Amino acid sequence: MTAPHALITGASIAGLSTAWWLRTIGWDVTVIERAPAFRDGGQNVDVRGVAREVLERMGLTDAIRAKNTTETGTVIVDADDKVIAELPSDGPDGATAELEVLRGDFARAVLESLPKGVRFVYGATVTEVDESRADRIVAVTTDGERLEADLLIVAEGVRSATRDLLFAESEVDADPLGITMAFGTIPRADGDDDRWRWYNAVGGRQVHLRPDPYGTIRAILSYAGEDDLVGRDRDEALRVLRERYADAGWQAERVLDGFDSSDDVYIDELTQIRMPGWHRGRVCVIGDAAWCVTPMGGGGASLALIGGYVLAASLSQVEGRPDRDRLDEALASFDAWMRPLVDEIQGFPRGMLKLAYPHSRLGLAARGVLMKVMTAPPLSHFTAKLTQVADTDRELPALRASRDVA
Repeated sequence: MTAPHALITGASIAGLSTAWWLRTIGWDVTVIERAPAFRDGGQNVDVRGVAREVLERMGLTDAIRAKNTTETGTVIVDADDKVIAELPSDGPDGATAELEVLRGDFARAVLESLPKGVRFVYGATVTEVDESRADRIVAVTTDGERLEADLLIVAEGVRSATRDLLFAESEVDADPLGITMAFGTIPRADGDDDRWRWYNAVGGRQVHLRPDPYGTIRAILSYAGEDDLVGRDRDEALRVLRERYADAGWQAERVLDGFDSSDDVYIDELTQIRMPGWHRGRVCVIGDAAWCVTPMGGGGASLALIGGYVLAASLSQVEGRPDRDRLDEALASFDAWMRPLVDEIQGFPRGMLKLAYPHSRLGLAARGVLMKVMTAPPLSHFTAKLTQVADTDRELPALRASRDVA
């Protein structure tokens, strides 16, 4: 019997997890990635909640632990680098998680452990999709290749072009949070340590410095406001950031100077994605393309890892190549299992944004007092729960592995 074929667009954590598990249940898998090669690099992600169990089932816990960022805790500092408060990091799901890793290291660990037989097409995107056939879906790529599949899985990220090609605007609710974040890698300095240092300045501005395992620092500038920097010329974007942070203090100028020579600066305006349904016919959307929770919610990498497993587990209950009815039933099961996890993270109180990004000196001072109270007993136990995401008391759905895959 011919194995069913999945076509996955996007080769980061969601796409690779899905490829890993679908190949494990015996599907043929093709992954299309717009980048010309696998993308290393990126900022901190972590493995939280039930994602730890998925990682353990993949046999990758030790590999991820070995790639730990070296970060040991999280502190909030003032302009003189004095610690105002230390966020709880006890247990596996603290502000600094037990399994804290760079995005590229995480994705590469999954990539290098893929079962044999996954095909990759780099430097290509989907330009056209034919959904007219009942038995197959056909995607055309930028290089003219026509790929037939039983299921097209869109795993491209928050601004997924393939998702927007296939789903109407009414089916995709893109909800901007009004937060801009700029990420990059800068040189390590003598005063840096193994903690995530987090600084707030008036005007709704933040500066973050986080250690990595490569002798450099992962830096973030984050502020309340949108300057339409996504897609702008790099020099112009950095000029706007310099204007924003001209009087921010602490190490803002160091970060900006580091960004000038950094080769991995990435700017994003945080947007949550909500869809009433993550599938239609022979198309399924997964990861940030389906449910972006943003760093404000947290747990995006964990949801991506879990989603790949749950999708494959749902499809593993269908024997042979699925017809439309059985496929729809399997995808509905995937949706039903994942949605409570996603809804819980996306539902964080929007008032947290005002607390995280105070604009006035009075608001900044009040936030400092509140953080001291919230991170000290007895309220520190409550604060610790805020970082416990992607967790559930439900058992992971059963997955039927294939004996035909080595």
